[in-house]
Amino acid sequence: MPKKKEIIGSGTANENVVKVHTKSTGEVHINLTARNPKTTNSILASLPIESEVQTWGDEIYFKIPVKVPEENTNIVVDVGDVAYWPPGESMCIFFGPTPASKASEPRAYSPVNVFGRIADDPFVFKKVKNGERIRVERR
Repeated sequence: MPKKKEIIGSGTANENVVKVHTKSTGEVHINLTARNPKTTNSILASLPIESEVQTWGDEIYFKIPVKVPEENTNIVVDVGDVAYWPPGESMCIFFGPTPASKASEPRAYSPVNVFGRIADDPFVFKKVKNGERIRVERR
């Protein structure tokens, strides 16, 4: 069986960007980072993904068909960060405070593996409603 290609940092700029689409946001781009390569490569291997959004304060999250352990985790993240939440097997997009925040910082419910940043305006996700369909795919 051929060895899987290492995706992060392997070539074109398009390999380091994925797109997310909802009815409310239209197409939004995510720039992938090399901080958590196991997480990133597992997510890329599972694309395209379609799921149903849940909201939690100024965060959306949705189940994805990926199982990855904790990798260089954070609880406090930045606006625009995109992460994988291992206990929930979910992808999270942060655009402001959550119910766990102590001030205005986005704070995850529990440790997350940050693997990307929203390239566009992260505040567009304020329009997304619970139950809305979301699609993640290669650019």
